[in-house]
Amino acid sequence: MDSSAIRDFYQRYIDCLNNRSLGELDQFVSQTLVYNQNQITLKDYQEMLTQNFRDIPDLYFHIDLLLTQENEIACRLNFNCTPVNVFIGIPVHGQKVSFSEHVFYRLAGNKISEVWSLIDKDAIRDQIKG
Repeated sequence: MDSSAIRDFYQRYIDCLNNRSLGELDQFVSQTLVYNQNQITLKDYQEMLTQNFRDIPDLYFHIDLLLTQENEIACRLNFNCTPVNVFIGIPVHGQKVSFSEHVFYRLAGNKISEVWSLIDKDAIRDQIKG
């Protein structure tokens, strides 16, 4: 895919997440993938996202910065949401928080085959303290 096609692909993937259309993830994600250096299945990935939506009912993925090249995507996603209880080990308990996720993807066969995700936990901790 060229850069424009990759950008379109990624926007459709994010739309799939924001619409909670997890049954359509197979259009975007390989049946097996590597997530933060762990081999998982598409089903595992769907279950992880389902749990995220349970933990954060107002979760919405907002693309802030998107860079593409050949079969790679780099994105800064922004979130402004209200986790119900503990989120990534931080006791948020219903407080609205804003944070970013820096996520990198590698595509194989025009689908996501590798994901590296880094969430700005310090931004969340700072808001919880204040």
